[in-house]
Amino acid sequence: MKRMAPFLSKSAKAPTISKDSYAVFSVISAGMDAGSRVVDLTSPLALAGIPIFFITTYYSDFILVPSKDRQSVVQALLSRGFEFSEEESSFKPAGGPSSAAHSRGNSQSSNPPSTPPPSSVGELQVRTFNLLTKQNVTPYIEENLTLVHCSGRNRDSLLRARSSNRTQTSSSGNGRVRTWLDTVDTKLYAGVVSALASQPRFLSITLAKDDPPSLLLDRELLDVFGDSLVGPTEGALIPIFLDLDNFPFEATGIVSGVAGRLVQEMRMVETSELSYLSTARAGAVILSEEQSVKALQILTSSLVKEG
Repeated sequence: MKRMAPFLSKSAKAPTISKDSYAVFSVISAGMDAGSRVVDLTSPLALAGIPIFFITTYYSDFILVPSKDRQSVVQALLSRGFEFSEEESSFKPAGGPSSAAHSRGNSQSSNPPSTPPPSSVGELQVRTFNLLTKQNVTPYIEENLTLVHCSGRNRDSLLRARSSNRTQTSSSGNGRVRTWLDTVDTKLYAGVVSALASQPRFLSITLAKDDPPSLLLDRELLDVFGDSLVGPTEGALIPIFLDLDNFPFEATGIVSGVAGRLVQEMRMVETSELSYLSTARAGAVILSEEQSVKALQILTSSLVKEG
């Protein structure tokens, strides 16, 4: 998986590079409760003390974990009722909605964290907001910034074939495995270059082997891409940013703690949408325009209360 993402930090600093390599778990979340999906996927890992990055794309959710923690991730999700298929490198909730997580990376045991992980979701949330308060993190919304979530347009039936390709692999004439590169509209790449040249306020692109390109971008960039995009471009999503410049890569529980507090206090239902985008220096909770106002109030008041 390759990804180009926005720099969400308010302050500009020299790039930092993680000392760890990362394993990727790709979660196909069809049938999962949209409102609590992020929490369901991340809380078992936070309670196990495993640091993660979380990326929501148009088709899938990606969880990135240090390669040394890969086996701990498997154990944590197994303990929550997920079924793991070694042959497919995938997870499925036992007796629950259809989903799968495909992993890539080395399988190694992790070292115990220096601080014991929280014993409950409630303690996890308290720790998260105490930590955010100590680091003077203030959630904020960029004025007049609305996002759309969409995908690169295909030239053939790749979208319809995605589900079947999970179980049987198609090949090109020379025996090479076919990917989205064989079918995606090449106008997408001209659009990406034009968008980057305009120095956009927000542009996130995720390129994954099994999915067509996924884009989360400033609505004002839509015209640049012409008809090379598909998806609900008439929608309006609002990102709530958390500046995490002072946090180490190994910080745990932020995604689950923040998303969990919102799901709990907003009483999100199945039709609610909540996405999350992690970068090395920031996090963004992404909701509908209507939900974002209430969510910002909840996060701000939680920081005051827990602090």
